[in-house]
Amino acid sequence: MDIALIIQTVAIYALPVLFAITVHEAAHGYAARHFGDNTAHMLGRITLNPIRHIDPLGTIAMPLLLYFATAGSFLFGYAKPVPVNFGRLRNPKRDMIWVALAGPGANLVQAIGWTVLLYLLVASGVEERFFVEMCRAGILVNLVMFAFNMFPLPPLDGGRILVGLLPAPLAYTVSRVEPFGFFIVLALVLTGVVGNLWLRPLMNLSAQAIELLLTPLRMLLL
Repeated sequence: MDIALIIQTVAIYALPVLFAITVHEAAHGYAARHFGDNTAHMLGRITLNPIRHIDPLGTIAMPLLLYFATAGSFLFGYAKPVPVNFGRLRNPKRDMIWVALAGPGANLVQAIGWTVLLYLLVASGVEERFFVEMCRAGILVNLVMFAFNMFPLPPLDGGRILVGLLPAPLAYTVSRVEPFGFFIVLALVLTGVVGNLWLRPLMNLSAQAIELLLTPLRMLLL
């Protein structure tokens, strides 16, 4: 394995990944505080300090291990979840949807921001590969986080959104999956189900939507 290539890849992805996970988790905490739960704020988790959101196992050890074990063909990781006491929300069932949606929504906004920055760099004639590749990494990382977290199975954000949308009896049934949800999702990821049937289609759709949204800007700059 080319060590120089690994170092270059880590350097390109480091900033986009840190921003992606930090803003994602902080957005959950901010939304929870807005709707009545102050837990994340009291624990200092509504912050852009990435150290407060990094999980040593899920954010560092697991992705590195998988990167080396699969020669970079498969990566999986997670940040330290922001604590939310849904019982403290003013309208728990409804507000749960907005709290859960805040994280993936923040990633989608970041993907748009990295795309705008890429357009500006190209329009300005910047040809430094490092910065261009960092913008592309920012778009990719945030689209992956958005699509993956929207998968409709607890404890992922999409699962919590589904619980909030379903009638009470069905919502209770789905919520009972949460203790085993991580292992189910991991198994679905390893078998390619999540990647082929959910992740790639939703990422492509999101990328097309961003491109359509930014068409006026692209026509003006490029």
